[in-house]
Amino acid sequence: MRQHLTAFQAAAQIGNADVEGDSLGSSKVTFSPHELAAGDYHFNIGTAGSTMLVLQTVLPALMVADGPSTVVLEGGTHNPFAPPFDFLQRAYAPLVERLGPKIEMTLERPGFYPAGGGRAVVTIEPAQQLKPLNLMGRGDLVRRSVRAIVSNLPRQIGERECRRVINRCDWDHDCGTVDEFQQARGPGNALIVEIESRHVTEVFTSFGEKGRPAEAVAEKCVKQVLRYLKGDAPVGENLADQLILPLAIGASQGSGGGRFRTLGLSEHSTTHLEVVQRFLDIQVEVEEKDRDEAIVSIQPTFQNAI
Repeated sequence: MRQHLTAFQAAAQIGNADVEGDSLGSSKVTFSPHELAAGDYHFNIGTAGSTMLVLQTVLPALMVADGPSTVVLEGGTHNPFAPPFDFLQRAYAPLVERLGPKIEMTLERPGFYPAGGGRAVVTIEPAQQLKPLNLMGRGDLVRRSVRAIVSNLPRQIGERECRRVINRCDWDHDCGTVDEFQQARGPGNALIVEIESRHVTEVFTSFGEKGRPAEAVAEKCVKQVLRYLKGDAPVGENLADQLILPLAIGASQGSGGGRFRTLGLSEHSTTHLEVVQRFLDIQVEVEEKDRDEAIVSIQPTFQNAI
């Protein structure tokens, strides 16, 4: 699809790669990279496809490049079935920064399906050697927030969503805010719940759809939040999947890697762990405590350990 093609072409651009099969609907591709090039890049999907999937394609390479980079992305910024901007900015990027790189993310305007038109700017200061990450506990609770984004829609939609989450979770009413965007290209709605603890911030999201009540959007988010709060693992299911690649890159360098405790591994995450072991010389161990808790360890092998 369009976002996958843009991601593939973005990787080819920063990696000076020779490629085949870079067309919509292609079922086979060839990717032969050469030298990685830091720099200023602009990737426009041209549809409401996820810009954050494109960012996740190029960020692992640019965060270990030989110089800083700026990436401008245009398209969808808040998409179902893809990490939204807020998740990468508030949950993912701060953990990547603990490995050494510095990442600054700015949302200039949101983009929702089907209109798109979102724009985000990301700057990356790389660290050629990544440090390890050990994330086994959340630490004390620092902050909780519920934020509804409404684009070219009535404000009361966001107010109803925030009210339902706050009531269901029994939180203070000052936790909720509504952000209105009237200059976006089309209508859209996202509900974002943030749980900030001392050692980790988790972000949970659900999206409005035509004909779907605000309360139903909120309930989907509440289900995720209550599952997270029921246990004490610091890493949620989606964040676990996102941590695998940067830890694997660090472990392959011999300087990084690490371990984290998570609610449990999705099928996507178990597949991800299998894939990185095909490409990188690392040691992976998964200790499953029960259906809702697992410890993931990604370490250098004896040969590449520093």
